[in-house]
Amino acid sequence: MTYTIDLAGKNALVMGVANQRSISWSIADTLYKAGANVAFTYQTDRFKNELEKLTAEQHNPLLIECDVSNEDNIASVFDTISARMGNLSILIHGIAFARREDISGKFSETSREGFLQALEISAYSIVPISRYASKLMEKDGGSIIAMTFQASEKVFPGYNVMGAAKAALENSVRQLAVEFGPHNIRVNAISAGPLNTLAARGIKGFTDMRKVFEARSALKRNITHDEVGKTALFLGSDLGTGITGAVIPVDAGYNIVGV
Repeated sequence: MTYTIDLAGKNALVMGVANQRSISWSIADTLYKAGANVAFTYQTDRFKNELEKLTAEQHNPLLIECDVSNEDNIASVFDTISARMGNLSILIHGIAFARREDISGKFSETSREGFLQALEISAYSIVPISRYASKLMEKDGGSIIAMTFQASEKVFPGYNVMGAAKAALENSVRQLAVEFGPHNIRVNAISAGPLNTLAARGIKGFTDMRKVFEARSALKRNITHDEVGKTALFLGSDLGTGITGAVIPVDAGYNIVGV
């Protein structure tokens, strides 16, 4: 038997694209090249303009404004998806935010407002998003994939409150996986190694972090955007139907090394 990944006829929604270096964009591009019909959300006109440039070769892609801190806005996104696409097979949650002052200083000095904002946008948002998305997946099942990082488990200098947010995100993935499992909806997370993205540039010492990952990882190198995209492709396809509630490391084996 020959196995191929063909997502023709599958609808995907990708949330969290900021620019060409975004992990979410790498995933979206991979899904599109595998045949999926890909829609996107954006937060502001600046990101919309960037998406329009990135998707110029696609045929009239659906771009929807979304503020994940606004429940009505989230509901409206999925109303639009339902009206324009009918159903949904794959959802990519690549949304994260923390104020610069709350990731650059001492963790004990994280502001209450900053902590709550980071958790709301980076972790809580997957809860209502998955709730609405699941209604469009109930007929044929689907795959929800969140982006996380190893700072959910270990302390990475300069990550601070985002580590707490990623820990909450990963637990939410497990909770949602159990809830939606009976509906054949799988929920997983990809824990990617450090990639040069817009968000990563805001982390103090990020360049040194990449050097450490390269030196200590099992494969003795850093990962590529494409490797994350291919992992998401697998999880979103019929080849990944037995996997749910998992946090899959794509970090060249860094997570298994003790020293």
